[in-house]
Amino acid sequence: MVEQTPPAEGRGPDAGSLIRYREDEPVDHGAVTVDAFLAQTNASAVRVEPGDDVRELLPHLERLALIEVNFPAFGDGRGYSSARILREAGYDGELRAVGDVLVDQVAYMRRCGFDAFDPDAPLDEDDLQAALARWPEVYQSAADSRTPIWNLRN
Repeated sequence: MVEQTPPAEGRGPDAGSLIRYREDEPVDHGAVTVDAFLAQTNASAVRVEPGDDVRELLPHLERLALIEVNFPAFGDGRGYSSARILREAGYDGELRAVGDVLVDQVAYMRRCGFDAFDPDAPLDEDDLQAALARWPEVYQSAADSRTPIWNLRN
C-alpha cells in the first residue's frame, strides 16, 4: 500500500510529502539523535545521521517504532548500508529515508529495506511508479522480499 500525506507541520511549502509502504499508522512524534536515544529510556523514534553507527541501536530494536535515516545529499550512500544492517538484524518497524531523496533512488532504497520516504522536495506520483516498475526482475537477494531471477529458473 502506498500512502502519501501532505508535508508535516512546520515544514516549508517546498517540502515533500510522506510516502509509506506500510499498513500501520505513521509515528506522530519526533525522532531523537542516536546519542540522545542511547542516553534515555522513553524514546521510540531515532534519527540516524550519515556518521552514526547504527550497530549501536541493535540491542534496542524492539522498542523502536521509527528509524529515520537522513540523506543530506543525494550522493551520500551511507544510509543504504544503515538500512541493510537494520533489516538484516531483524528490525521490522518503519524505516524512513529523509532529506535529499530523489525519485531515481527510491527503488534501490526499497531493496535495502526502506518502507517510508520523507523527501525534501515532492516526488511526482507517475515518476515514482515508473521508477519502481522499471526493473521487474532482480539479480541478487536484498532486504526486500523479491526473488532473484536465477532462483526462478526451472
